[in-house]
Amino acid sequence: MDCEEILRSGHNYSGVYTVWPRSRVTDGKPIEVYCDMDTDDGGWTVIQRRGNFNRSVDYFFKEWSSYKNGFGDIKEDFWLGNDKIFALTNQRAYSIRFDLKDVKGEKRHALYDIFWIDNESLKYKLHIKDYSGNAGDSMTERHANQKFSTKDQDNDASKRDCSQTFKGAWWYGDCYRANLNGLYLRGPHANDAGGLIWYTFRNYNESLDTTEMKIRPANFKRKLVTNDTS
Repeated sequence: MDCEEILRSGHNYSGVYTVWPRSRVTDGKPIEVYCDMDTDDGGWTVIQRRGNFNRSVDYFFKEWSSYKNGFGDIKEDFWLGNDKIFALTNQRAYSIRFDLKDVKGEKRHALYDIFWIDNESLKYKLHIKDYSGNAGDSMTERHANQKFSTKDQDNDASKRDCSQTFKGAWWYGDCYRANLNGLYLRGPHANDAGGLIWYTFRNYNESLDTTEMKIRPANFKRKLVTNDTS
């Protein structure tokens, strides 16, 4: 179960809902998720959000266990948790959408028709392809087929420790074109050591203002939902 099924059941307002992923990883337990029912006909399960929520600039510079289990406020800035993302994306085929906004308010998006991650034993390896959108493709070259890295677990494909060098946690290759869990520097900054970066939108020297990562079944069929039964 995910936000697409919540939408199909008649709940068409964005907000927090309870879902039951079909996965042994979550032991059949429900999880709380934020459902975006507005963007591109809705049905999106949000797995990450960054913004100006009065956190420290390095709030997302956390250890493996935090990214495994998730952290933050699901109504504000958060990471859903890699175990939960694995559970959700291995139910069926998923797409992922990245919604990005810079400090001047310009918005861009990137959509990948295919997205899933492996389990923890495989270091949450990323599978992502088939880009479309207007933000540019900052994921395929450096991040597809890469393992997840955090400040205390270096699994990247670089001679450098990308997580420690760039103060984030991500599917680093050598090292990144996207770094959406980096430092919240919000706007131009002096060097590329950190920041909320989507290279093909604002290069390495300008940190974004807000980001959202959201997933939806790849075979999503648009259907008008007129009533909220909540």
